[in-house]
Amino acid sequence: MKLTSTEKRWIVYDVGNSAFVLLSTAVVPIYANSLLHAAGKTNIVSTWGYAQTIVSIVIALLMPVLGSIADVQGMKIRFFLGFFGTGVVACCALAVPLAWLPFLIVFMLATIGLNGSLTFYDSMLVDTTSNERMDKVSAHGFGWGYIGSTVPFILCIALIFAGPAAFGWSTAACTRASFIITAIWWAAFTIPLLTSYKQTHYRTTADHIGEAVRSSFTELGHTFTRIVKNKPLWMFMLAFFFYIDAVNTVISMSTSYATQLGINSTQLVIALLVTQFVAFPCSIWYGKLAGHFGTKTMIMVGTAAYLFIVFFAAFFMRTAVDFWILAIAVGVFQGGIQAMSRSYYSKIIPKDHANEYFGFYDIFGKTASILGTFLVATATALTGNPSIGVLSIAALLLVALVLLALQKDLTKQQ
Repeated sequence: MKLTSTEKRWIVYDVGNSAFVLLSTAVVPIYANSLLHAAGKTNIVSTWGYAQTIVSIVIALLMPVLGSIADVQGMKIRFFLGFFGTGVVACCALAVPLAWLPFLIVFMLATIGLNGSLTFYDSMLVDTTSNERMDKVSAHGFGWGYIGSTVPFILCIALIFAGPAAFGWSTAACTRASFIITAIWWAAFTIPLLTSYKQTHYRTTADHIGEAVRSSFTELGHTFTRIVKNKPLWMFMLAFFFYIDAVNTVISMSTSYATQLGINSTQLVIALLVTQFVAFPCSIWYGKLAGHFGTKTMIMVGTAAYLFIVFFAAFFMRTAVDFWILAIAVGVFQGGIQAMSRSYYSKIIPKDHANEYFGFYDIFGKTASILGTFLVATATALTGNPSIGVLSIAALLLVALVLLALQKDLTKQQ
């Protein structure tokens, strides 16, 4: 499938923001762990889990309201720019030498900026391409995001490992410099989208911002009512709530979990880098398979795969080799299930209320992250065994599979 210039410019933002996602997964937890140890604290899993939980709560509360306002003509790009700018500035601020708590707060601000921008970015898909092309375009976004993010990541890792000998910097200073490199990459690959995006699906309202806000709250209530009355839609959203919990929790907690198991940080970083290279072709391949077997079917395949991934992590992951196996398995399914969820949802919602619906999508997605990270953090803190925390999300995946099996596929009606 040949991509249009508009589709390519939309995809490029995935290349930019994925650099921060990868750094957040592989480097930031290790750096935060060193700050915690310096302060005499040891439980990175519970600390990291609670931080991710707070971020998820903030996003889940903000996005439906802001998403409704953003559906007004011309507002989507403004909100996107605000959250993107917050994320980039906070990413740069991570380079300032900070104690563990201020560092964690700044990182949380950067993550809120990232996740907020992604809500508006995801809803831009309906303005970027047609229903028939959504699976493939969404898959290309995740795929190119995975492979593109490896460029600044390799540069950052090379700086962290070789910088002390080459430049006489400390490892901590090299790590802080990697935050600035990532922020520059993120900003540079956002420019094509900022200069080309046009909101083609929107609702009109008066120019006065007060009226826009009032009408948005009214529309928000109407949207909630429409979702409640649409059984296939809310069943999918509920299933999404459960299965994306596993995906987000594995992404956000994998490095901290492996660190607490005592796996060498070098092995962790290299394995996560391999994940990106595996995820690139697999995400695009996933989009192609969705064209043959259906988007919902491929979502169910990914959910079942994550069930096996969770069991493997809980019962078998003890060594660096085990973590490599886990990382490759995640790479095969992670991008696919995320991309198909985004495109399937984009197909079944009203295009002129896309941001509003994606606001509710974020409630389900981010609230799931709250549950998953909270379960892992709390179970680990109470038992002292991180494996029990990981195992707790298996039940959520089983519920998701049942709901998906019962949910009517709305794309077959179009």
